[in-house]
Amino acid sequence: MPRWLPRAMVLALALIACFQLGSWAFHQLTGLLINILIAFFLALAVEPAVSRMAHHGMRRGLATALVFLGVIIVGAGFIAMLGSMLAGQIVDMVEDFPQYLDSVIRWINATFHTELSRFELQDSLVHSDWLQKYVQNSATGVLDVSAQVLGGLFQLLTILLFSFYFAADGPRLRRALCSVLPPAKQAEVLRAWEIAVDKTGGYLYSRGLMALISGVAHYILLAALDVPYAPALAVWVGLVSQFLPTIGTYLAGALPMLIAFTVNPWYALWVLVFVVVYQQFENYMLQPKLTAKTVDIHPAVAFGSVIVGTSLLGAVGALIAIPAVATLQAFLGAYVRRYDVTDDPRVHGHRKRVAGPPLVRLRQALRTRSTEPPPPEQRIDDDPDAPDTPKGPDDPDNPDQER
Repeated sequence: MPRWLPRAMVLALALIACFQLGSWAFHQLTGLLINILIAFFLALAVEPAVSRMAHHGMRRGLATALVFLGVIIVGAGFIAMLGSMLAGQIVDMVEDFPQYLDSVIRWINATFHTELSRFELQDSLVHSDWLQKYVQNSATGVLDVSAQVLGGLFQLLTILLFSFYFAADGPRLRRALCSVLPPAKQAEVLRAWEIAVDKTGGYLYSRGLMALISGVAHYILLAALDVPYAPALAVWVGLVSQFLPTIGTYLAGALPMLIAFTVNPWYALWVLVFVVVYQQFENYMLQPKLTAKTVDIHPAVAFGSVIVGTSLLGAVGALIAIPAVATLQAFLGAYVRRYDVTDDPRVHGHRKRVAGPPLVRLRQALRTRSTEPPPPEQRIDDDPDAPDTPKGPDDPDNPDQER
C-alpha cells in the first residue's frame, strides 16, 4: 500500500464529515438565515430616512428607533383596523347566514323540483360524524396554533432586532467589512451597498405611491357601491396588491368581492371587473412611469423574479425578489460594455419585403440582375492616375511622328 493512500483516505473522510456537518448546520439555521436576510433588506429600506435624520445632527440610534417606532405604530393600527372590520363582518355574515341558506334552498327546490328543508340540513349537519371529528381535532390543535402564533411573534421580534442593529450600526458594519478587503475591493463593496440602498428605497417609495393610488381608486368604487368598511378594504387592497406583485392584486381583491357579495351579488361582479381593468392600467401605464427612475426593471423580469423568489423562499422571496434583482441588474450594468446600435430597420422590427410569393420574388431578382448594364471598360491610358509612359515613333499619338 502506498504511504499516501491512508492519509488520503483520512482526508477524504474528514472532508465528507465536514460537509455533512455543514449541511446539517445549514438546514438547522435556515430559519435564522432567512430572518437575517429579511432584516437586512428592511434595514436597507429605512437607511435613507435614518441617514437623512443623522445628517441633521440626530444620533443614529435615536433616528433608527424613531423610524421603527413609526413603522410599528402604522402596522399595528392597520392590523387593528382590519381585525375589527373582519370581526364585525364575520358576525354579520353569521347572523345573516340562515337567510342566505333559505334563499339557496328555495332556488334549488324551484330549479330541481326537490323538497329540501333548512332544519333537516341543520340536523344532519350537527349529527354528522365528520363534524364531531373536526371539532375534536380542532380542540386538540389549539395548542399547536398557540405555539405557531408565539413562534411568529418571536420571529418578528428577531427580524426587528437584527434590522435595528443593521440600520443603527450601518457605518460600523461597512467599516468592519471593508477592513478585511483590499482597497480596490472596498470601493466595489461600498458601491454595491449604495446601489442596494437606492434600489430598495426606490422600490418601497414607488410601491408606496402606487399603493396610495390603488387604495384611493378602490375606495371610490367601494364607496360608490355603498360597501361597508370601504376605507379599511381600500387600505388592504393597496398594500397587498403592491407588496405582492402581479398576483397580489387578485388576492387582495378577493376580500372586497366577498364583502360586496354580502350586499349584492352584482356588486361583487363590478368589483372583479374593476380589479382586472385597474391591474392592466397599472401594468401598462402607471407602473412603467413610476418605476422608470427607481427600480428600472422590466415587468416580465419582475414577474419571473417573483416566481423564482417564491420557489426558493416562499412569501419572503416574493417580497425581496424585485429589489434584489434590481440591485444585481444595476451592479452588473456597470461592467457590461455597450456599443452603438446600428440603424438597420430590423432592429426596430421592420423587414424589407417584396410583394408576391417566393418564386415571383426570385424571378424579379434574377431579371433585375440580368438587365443591369455591364460596367464600362476603361482604358489604361484614360486613367488619370496611370503613370505617363514614353510614346514610341510608331505610336499615332506621338506628336513627333511624321505625317
